[in-house]
Amino acid sequence: MSAPPKTCVVAGEAIARYGFGEGHPFGTDRHDVFMRELKASGVADRVGFLAPREASREELESFHQASYLDLVRARSLTGDGYLDGGDTPAFRGVYETTARVVGATLVATEAILDGRFRNGFVPIAGLHHAARGKAAGFCVFNDAGVVIEQLRSRFGLRRVAYVDIDAHHGDGVYYAFEDDPDLLFADIHEDGRFLYPGTGAATETGSGPALGTKLNLPLAPGAGDAEFMAAWAEIETYLRRGRPEFVILQCGADSLADDPITHLRFSEGAHAHAARRLVELTAELCGGRLLGVGGGGYNRRNIARAWTRVVDAFASA
Repeated sequence: MSAPPKTCVVAGEAIARYGFGEGHPFGTDRHDVFMRELKASGVADRVGFLAPREASREELESFHQASYLDLVRARSLTGDGYLDGGDTPAFRGVYETTARVVGATLVATEAILDGRFRNGFVPIAGLHHAARGKAAGFCVFNDAGVVIEQLRSRFGLRRVAYVDIDAHHGDGVYYAFEDDPDLLFADIHEDGRFLYPGTGAATETGSGPALGTKLNLPLAPGAGDAEFMAAWAEIETYLRRGRPEFVILQCGADSLADDPITHLRFSEGAHAHAARRLVELTAELCGGRLLGVGGGGYNRRNIARAWTRVVDAFASA
């Protein structure tokens, strides 16, 4: 009899619907592109699948302002207008759909913490631009932010690490916890002078009691695997020093070569390396507790391959 899987994947139509229609880079096809590759590669045979659920209002309010949730719910009824300055359009049911993305991330978190799985992955998640009180950059609710708050309020953890290798800086997470010394934040991204959201300079290391506790690693346009590996070594040193109790990896595939809206040139091997090393580090530091969330990525082949390599590394632990 084969051993039970160590990795869960939370997937399904409930989160596949998160997207903004034809012509928008964040289309609703991204989920199925990944799932086809996961199955074709055989990796799907080595994981356990869980269904999403909708996050409760109370769970959402652990990170987001109540007034902002009210705004999204109102726009969700009509589907009219934008939820930010023009990147993130409303659509009918956007509140419920995005709450299911948050709920999917919580399902994976709960499965890891109750011991059913060592690690987990959620493809349509990692909406790292959403702030506590506003949408931004295709992100309506910040599922990672909610998970961080829930890890603390429900599960009693304090030292949480958020690691981000998306081409865009994870500003929604960074600024929400900028003054929190217990939130470890490490982000490899394209230099904000050349790419949205224009933040994440190396000098941004936290504020107040958290000054000097965050790690932003901006890379020049055109940077590839060699630059990624050098930056990644800094992240490993940072995590060992910080000794987190739980690690979140936002593994946006828009940092791979040939993404249509970014300028980094990583291969899928960068994502495989990050996932494999975090499996080893979390085994050493926190019992293997590791959650991966998909993040961005607008070249469909890159999404499929990079995320499948992440799940493969998780399941091979």
